[in-house]
Amino acid sequence: MARKYSKESGRKVERALHKMKEGTLRSGRSGKKVKSRKQAIAIGLSEARRKASSRGRASRPRRSGAQAKAARSSS
Repeated sequence: MARKYSKESGRKVERALHKMKEGTLRSGRSGKKVKSRKQAIAIGLSEARRKASSRGRASRPRRSGAQAKAARSSS
């Protein structure tokens, strides 16, 4: 069976679960203490996704509006 998530994602989830058990994991805006195991997993995956998306953006430089327009018109 193929992997659904990367090893790094697994580590993030593991860290979130550990923090939940310690009682230091907090949810986003409200800052309430997380008590649910499912919520801790969701937070861990969310952090991993945020990290992965920022890594992808850094490798591909963004074009300015004029550059993008010129690239479209030339092809």
